[in-house]
Amino acid sequence: MALKVAIVGLPNVGKSTLFNALTQTAAAQAANYPFCTIEPNVGDVAVPEPRLDVLARIAGSKEIIPARINFVDVAGLVRGASKGEGLGNQFLANIRDCDAIAFVARCFVDTDITHVEGRIDPISDLEIIDTELMLADLESLEKRLPQLEKRAKTGGDKEAALTVELINAALEELRAGRPARGAYEKGKISKEDTKAWNMLQLLTSKPALYVCNVEEGSAGTGNDLSQAVTARAKIDHANSVVISAQIESEIAMLDPAERAEFLETLELEEPGLNRLIREAYKLLGLQSYFTVGPKEAHAWTIPVGCTAPQAAGVIHSDFEKGFIRAETMAYDDYVKFNGEAGAREHGKFRQEGKEYVVKDGDILNFRFNV
Repeated sequence: MALKVAIVGLPNVGKSTLFNALTQTAAAQAANYPFCTIEPNVGDVAVPEPRLDVLARIAGSKEIIPARINFVDVAGLVRGASKGEGLGNQFLANIRDCDAIAFVARCFVDTDITHVEGRIDPISDLEIIDTELMLADLESLEKRLPQLEKRAKTGGDKEAALTVELINAALEELRAGRPARGAYEKGKISKEDTKAWNMLQLLTSKPALYVCNVEEGSAGTGNDLSQAVTARAKIDHANSVVISAQIESEIAMLDPAERAEFLETLELEEPGLNRLIREAYKLLGLQSYFTVGPKEAHAWTIPVGCTAPQAAGVIHSDFEKGFIRAETMAYDDYVKFNGEAGAREHGKFRQEGKEYVVKDGDILNFRFNV
C-alpha cells in the first residue's frame, strides 16, 4: 500500500493550491470559500532525488524511476469538527486513513482571501485543529476503555491489558492538552509495542509536519508568523517547513529551463516543494536504496532500519523468500569510482548477508533462489 500524507488545515489557508503544485495538476479546486474541497483529492508524487540522476548518468540508464509518496488534500476543518460541524466526520475519517499529517498554516496576509475565523493567526489555527483532533481521540479512547478494562481484569486478556496500558498513556497526554504522539516521543511506548500503539488509530499520534504558507517575498527566509509556527512545532514534537504555495503553483506551470531561471530570480536554490516532499518522506521514517543498470536507475522506498532481505522484498516477495546475499556499494563509492567496475577494483563492492541493515543511498544487487 502506498504511504499517504494528509494535507490538513482550516479553509482558505492554501491547502488545495499546495496540492495542485505538488501534483502539477489542477485536480483540487482552490477557491475563496469554505469547503471548496469536499471529496479528498489524492496525488501520487515523485520524491526528489538528485542522486538518482547522477547514478543514471554513470550507468547510462535509459530510464529513471524515482520513489513515490501520496498526498491527500482533505476538506478544510472548522471549529467543532470533532462533533460533526462542517464536514467534520468525513474530514476525520480521511485523516485516519493516512500515515502522517501535513498541517498547512496561513502565514501570509491578503485581504482578498477571507479567513474562516476572521483574523490571521496561524498559532490559533493550529490550536483549533489540534483541539478538534484531540477531542476526537479522547472520545474514541474513553468509549473503548471500560470494555477493555473489564476484559483485562476478569478474563486475563493480555492483549486487552496491553491496549489499556497504551490507552492510558495516550489519555495522559490528551487530558493535559497535548497530542498523543507525545507519549511515543517521550519513550512511554516501547518499540515492541509500536504495532499495538498504531492499532489505536489515533489522529494525534500520527507524525506531524507544519507547513508555513508564506507570501512570495518570504519564501526563502520565512516571516514572523512562520517563525512562531516553527517554534510551536518543536513543542508539539513536529517538523516544519516554510513554503509559498502561490510561488510553487507558478513554478509547476513552467518547463525545466524556465523553472531554473525563475528560481534564480527569487534567489531560491530549489522549489520549496522538494523540501516539503523530503521532509514528509523523512517524517515517515523512510529512506531510499537504488538498483542501477543500463535499463533503469530505480529508487526504492524502505523504512530506516530495514534489513537486506526486507529491502529485497520491496521489489518482489520472492526476492525476500529466496534471499541469498546482497551485493552492496555505497553511493559515494559508486560515484567516486565511476560505477560498479571501479568500486569492485577499489574493494568497495561488498557481499552482505541476511543481517545487513541497509543504509540510505546503498546501491544493491540481490542474489536469490526460489
